Amino acid sequence: MATSQKLTEHFLTCTICTGVFDNPCTLVCYHTFCRKCVTNYTKTRPEAISAKSLLCPFCSKMTKVTDPERPVEEWADDVKPSFVMQGLLDSFGPASKDTTYCAFCKEDGETTPADVWCTVCDDALCEKCVRVHSRIPSTRHHDVTDLCGEVKIQRRRKVMCDEHKQECIEFVCKDCRKVVCQKCCIIYHRKCDSVVTIESEILPMKTNLMKMKEALSKKQEDIKTQTDDLKSTVNKEASRYAQIEEDIMSITQKAIEQIKLKERKLLDDLKEMSDLHIGQLKAHIKSRELTVQMYQQQTELMDQALQSECDMDVYEMYQGCEAGDVGAVGDVGLAERGRVVKVLFRHDIEKLSKALGDLQLGEICTLYEGVLDLKVDPVLQDTINIRIAGDRCAPSVADVAVIVVDGTDTVVVTDRNNKSVKSFYTRNNLPSHSMLSLGNAPWSLTKLTHNQVAVIVTDMKQIVTVEVNPGLVLLSTITTSKQYWGLTYLTPSTLAASYLSPPCVDILDMTGNVLKSISPLQNGNNILQSPYFLCTTRTGNILVSDQGSKCVVCLTPEGDVVFTFRPTGDTALTWPRGITSTSTGDILVTDFTQHKVIHLTESGQFVRNILRDQGGIVKPSGVEVDGCGRMYVCMYDQAVVKIFMF
Repeated sequence: MATSQKLTEHFLTCTICTGVFDNPCTLVCYHTFCRKCVTNYTKTRPEAISAKSLLCPFCSKMTKVTDPERPVEEWADDVKPSFVMQGLLDSFGPASKDTTYCAFCKEDGETTPADVWCTVCDDALCEKCVRVHSRIPSTRHHDVTDLCGEVKIQRRRKVMCDEHKQECIEFVCKDCRKVVCQKCCIIYHRKCDSVVTIESEILPMKTNLMKMKEALSKKQEDIKTQTDDLKSTVNKEASRYAQIEEDIMSITQKAIEQIKLKERKLLDDLKEMSDLHIGQLKAHIKSRELTVQMYQQQTELMDQALQSECDMDVYEMYQGCEAGDVGAVGDVGLAERGRVVKVLFRHDIEKLSKALGDLQLGEICTLYEGVLDLKVDPVLQDTINIRIAGDRCAPSVADVAVIVVDGTDTVVVTDRNNKSVKSFYTRNNLPSHSMLSLGNAPWSLTKLTHNQVAVIVTDMKQIVTVEVNPGLVLLSTITTSKQYWGLTYLTPSTLAASYLSPPCVDILDMTGNVLKSISPLQNGNNILQSPYFLCTTRTGNILVSDQGSKCVVCLTPEGDVVFTFRPTGDTALTWPRGITSTSTGDILVTDFTQHKVIHLTESGQFVRNILRDQGGIVKPSGVEVDGCGRMYVCMYDQAVVKIFMF
């Protein structure tokens, strides 16, 4: 009971109405709501109505409806709940049953213990009711199962037709890939070649489900193994960080010891000089004291001579004074030279502060997955030759995208001369490739999902969507009203594409309709002249590489100009082409005629030339970065993609 309550509270409750799901539907983002709730929410959002999509109130992703011409109130009718959610509702929701009491007696207000379960009626029966049940012609042949002990039988779900509310869904039209009731078969599917009962398809469906289950189990084991590896990595990294902490403390202690040595030397020098100075002062004091005693003795002798009755005593004292004998000792003390006058401690606080500021104990370097360390110079890691068997002429690679399909790095490129899209990957340790012909020359491409790309076919006014698995499969063709060149993915329901005459950037929905056209002005003139390549920043803005105006422009989807990079002098652009933005916001631009890749900050400030022709860069076109610190650069005329590692 507690488990059922927790499941209902945490997993079976609609976040809009806060009640248990009523006729739920699961959107493409895997969030589930009551159909009525998500429909009412969608009706309040004009962008969802214009996009003919149901809008998720939780994450704002849009779910395309199968028949947008129907009233908005019916858009959610064809969106079913996920089988996991439906299973939880069947088992623990308000409609779930157990086998504790007889269903028919319960309707009469009685609680009679059940003895059997009818699999056709989908109800529990007591001994009395089952006898009646076996006498009725329409139910006498139903299969019943004896109930024993704690056995619980899950209620079999009856799915009713959306159009014919009283009819159960019993058939599947394989041609239309749709489950239907008997009336639908008669009315709508008479001309279909393959309409069968759902029951007849159960065995192959179960077989496929078993295969899917095995695949999921394998993935589960793989993820468990990876998780165990990560746990081991956590322990290793914790030990390594403890060692780094010890290293930091050790180097700091060494620095402190060096400072202490300097302190000891200064103190020793101070003691030596202070002892000398104090010794000299004390000696000088002693000398003065001796002089005072001599003067005192001479004064006493003079007094005796003056008081003597003998004239010779006076004469001899006078003669001694005239000869300089008196006061001679004191004059020697006054004549000392080379005495220490003062000991000083001179220091420069500013210089000391600078020295301490410049003191480098070391630095902490952090490497992030998918983040390029653009401060270091890239190293050529690999080169992909896009020429393959079946090419009618020399390839010209215009743009590149990197897709990871089931752990396989797949490089997708557009080949204009051979009018195709190509993918390159490694399978069973062998290099492999795939090619999809498009009928005309493609230009740029952009990633849509984890395994889909969209490609501009310029001359045919088309955008094609392609599945990458890692081979290439054409999914759909979108016809546009203009001959677009640059293309970038904005949201699940919008793209941005660039047009040359008149130059602009259009915001498109996924059917090719123009939602907004942007022609940014500066001093009354259009900034754009030849916008050949686009990309989307991490904040959702649009970067434009404009060959005509020789600049890079950053635009918001509303059309505001964030910045314009149009340098002069040594950093001037001559033919900007491919452009991409990293996960840290840094911008990389190729210059076709200067044979280089340029690094800009997220705000459009020049940093440096990352690669030049000395590094083997010749006529670079498209540029892309992946999640492992690699940069992919297309060499347009050389028919190669060079992979650099930072």
